Amino acid sequence: MMTDIYEVAAPTRGPAEARERPRRRTKRTPLRSVPWWFVLPALALYLYVVLIPSVEGSGYAFTDWTGVGSTASFTGLRNFRKIFADPQAIDALWQTVELTLAITVVQNVIGLALALGVHSRIRSRNVLRVLFFAPAVMTPVVTAYLWKYMYAPDGALNSALRGTGLGAFAQSWLGDPDLALWSVAATVIWQFSGYSMVIFLAGLQGVPPELHEAAAVDGASAVQRFWHITRPMLAPAITINLMLSMIGGFKLFDQVYVTTGGGPGHSTETLSTLMYKNAFQFGDYAYSTAIAVVLAAIVAAVSAVQYRGLQRQGGAA
Repeated sequence: MMTDIYEVAAPTRGPAEARERPRRRTKRTPLRSVPWWFVLPALALYLYVVLIPSVEGSGYAFTDWTGVGSTASFTGLRNFRKIFADPQAIDALWQTVELTLAITVVQNVIGLALALGVHSRIRSRNVLRVLFFAPAVMTPVVTAYLWKYMYAPDGALNSALRGTGLGAFAQSWLGDPDLALWSVAATVIWQFSGYSMVIFLAGLQGVPPELHEAAAVDGASAVQRFWHITRPMLAPAITINLMLSMIGGFKLFDQVYVTTGGGPGHSTETLSTLMYKNAFQFGDYAYSTAIAVVLAAIVAAVSAVQYRGLQRQGGAA
């Protein structure tokens, strides 16, 4: 009897009534409805401080502006033709490319090696991480002056070589045209290898250890585990490091100007130092602006290629 009462008091809904019952839906805010006006103040400041001056300044590359006053005559592509007809500018372009490639390759190889080392279970890994990353927080000018004194003929580097019986390897590191460019590259690599290490370390911490354990059980060596497991999962970190180091190499100015000033001769001249000298030493602001536009175009092209690679890796993941 009790069962019959409960059955009458709580009748079940039929199929039609179940369809009429409103469904609860969780509210999801689509990306397009995000209130972008929250970022408008920052965008407006960036537009006013960076974008508008950059566009207006680029216009002077097509004029004969002397840097004094506002009078300037339109000259078309004359300044750009001058760049590619100037042997010094061509040498500066190639030296910029050589310096960038050297920094990109060596810095990332050392950064990856350091990341693999401090990612292990050694007790001093936290101290080593701090020590390796410490040079990256120093200003480039301070680092450049430090290494300039170390590269001096009687500096710390040659003194250390002579003190250890390797005096035959002592060189005029910044005075030899064949060594000066690579000495500058070594300064940059020393400073920013720890920065690359941090990015690689973040990627390594995202690799599941179970994959390595399973591969080790299957008989894979350490090299095989790195190549077939770690390397593919580090692809985003590799792309980011390549992008940052290449862009930084193309824009490099402080270390070159402080250590060598573009010399000896023009053996370490880069597009950045050439642009600075033409503007502030020779007063040819229009030509200097044209060099800046060419440099910006190169950096933009490299960044676009690297960004496409990063997108592909993200899509694959």
